[in-house]
Amino acid sequence: MRGESGPVVRAGHLPPDHVVVMGVSGCGKTTVARAYAEACGLEMIDADDLHSAENVRKMACGQPLNDGDRHPWLLAVRDWMTSRATSGASTAVACSALRRSYREILAGAEGSVWFIHLTADPALTRKRLDERTGHFMTAALLESQLETLEPLADGEPGITVENVGTVEDVVSVVRRATGRSPRGRRVGG
Repeated sequence: MRGESGPVVRAGHLPPDHVVVMGVSGCGKTTVARAYAEACGLEMIDADDLHSAENVRKMACGQPLNDGDRHPWLLAVRDWMTSRATSGASTAVACSALRRSYREILAGAEGSVWFIHLTADPALTRKRLDERTGHFMTAALLESQLETLEPLADGEPGITVENVGTVEDVVSVVRRATGRSPRGRRVGG
């Protein structure tokens, strides 16, 4: 399910086991994923923490990653999600997941996977990256990410959410869309 004009609520379905907040660097995915995880009592990971040292070095030098660089990283993210699901935990993941083929790898995790494509004004995104300190992803790579990005397509499980308003506002939209109320309870039940 996809919602460009508003969230699509997973009515009649259990909340997904994994919610991947995706989008280009600087769109706010880590902030939103962390706040969503805290609000719903989920485990959270920033997929950037699973990049190889070589990937981090490349990005820090302003070199975009290619599919060969990303593949082992995406498998590591998928495997982390599976390890959490097999131990009974639901997760929130901040991961760029820019292409449908990348999302297909992540969707192979044990349990149900849903994507929140977080968007933001490109000028704001660039400003956030310019002001960011202590992170290997630089504003110089934003253009390559925007070129690589394939928005959610029909048939992909998820919605598109514009990152406007407060973090709490965005998390509220994500909670309603995924059917989760605070601390993991199902909305309406």
